[in-house]
Amino acid sequence: MADLTIANTVCDLILGDVREHLPLEKIPLEGDVLGLGTTTSVDNGELTFLRNGDQQSAIWRCVAHDGSIVRLTPGDGSGHFPYVCFTGDARALRRPVDLEILGDPEGRSLQGLVEDAIAQGQRLGTLEAAPIYGLRLIAHWHELVITVASKLCMGQQRRNLGIASSEAGTTVAGLSLYDMLQHYRLAPQPGVDANDPIRYLGRSMQWDCCGFFDTEPELGRVTVPQEGAHLHLHGCSTDLAYGGHLHHEHPSTRLARLESLWIYPLRSIKALASDLAIESLVYREGALHFRVSNIGSMDVSDVGVAVVIDDRYSNHRYVRIPWLKAGESEDFTMPLSLPKGDHRISVIADPEQLVIEVEGRRANNRMDLDVVSA
Repeated sequence: MADLTIANTVCDLILGDVREHLPLEKIPLEGDVLGLGTTTSVDNGELTFLRNGDQQSAIWRCVAHDGSIVRLTPGDGSGHFPYVCFTGDARALRRPVDLEILGDPEGRSLQGLVEDAIAQGQRLGTLEAAPIYGLRLIAHWHELVITVASKLCMGQQRRNLGIASSEAGTTVAGLSLYDMLQHYRLAPQPGVDANDPIRYLGRSMQWDCCGFFDTEPELGRVTVPQEGAHLHLHGCSTDLAYGGHLHHEHPSTRLARLESLWIYPLRSIKALASDLAIESLVYREGALHFRVSNIGSMDVSDVGVAVVIDDRYSNHRYVRIPWLKAGESEDFTMPLSLPKGDHRISVIADPEQLVIEVEGRRANNRMDLDVVSA
């Protein structure tokens, strides 16, 4: 198993690619498993991977409308993830950081502290070089702002850029992913501004956090694809009252102290994605027979297949596929009466490109068949 498995990418997620899914059951939770992600539901929420003792890990879902958290269990309806990254049991990769050497964190950014800890570990020879580092930390905050993902499907409006414009699409495109989300504030006391757009949650100031530091954030693997955005952390308050994405770069967020910091060098990375394909296409005895397969490693939902005769898309037929698991296929038979003569039949999986596939994987989404009707 690779040190880190990434199902989908943050790049695709912020473009609204929420129709690919990795089931909860595909994530091994034995030992110290690091990870973060989001769920399939409309109010997506955040996923936080917390240790449950030293022998087991658990995934907690942070709820969008109130910042509360729920521990996920198989079959509870939240166990499909359009984006999630996770390790195997990473206990052998754990590198505790000597916090005294880091110095006083007062007034310093959390990302800066992590950068210093990585550089220091490499200088001392206690931390191996890696493209991505996993992180576990327990932090106490003077004040903390968090966000919780909701309606990530709205990111599909960003795909219109360069093709068409609209007022709503331009507004979305001008916002960062986190600007679009509900913000919550943790502080010893609520603020005095009644019009503060950041909703006050409470005074749970100690947080158990898990996430990743990407040395190449522009790739959009585990962080937003933005230069300098190395750190992506999710967490829960240690009283298990609240959870979410730590908006560590927000001007109101102020770190008081770190109680522990563990760094994990993740040197091998495996990427997972779906891959829709038309694998067979036959016309016989007045019927069209075709097979739609998902030859990738993530499930897909709510996609369709267009059947186009003689390039007349205005008269196309459309078959809906509510769910297609990774590695599975569905065979279709469509009665189709053709007038005499030569015809070309095209069968196209996901013609609207709701699922983002890399260019090399889209070629198998379409199959053409030339037939002669007597």
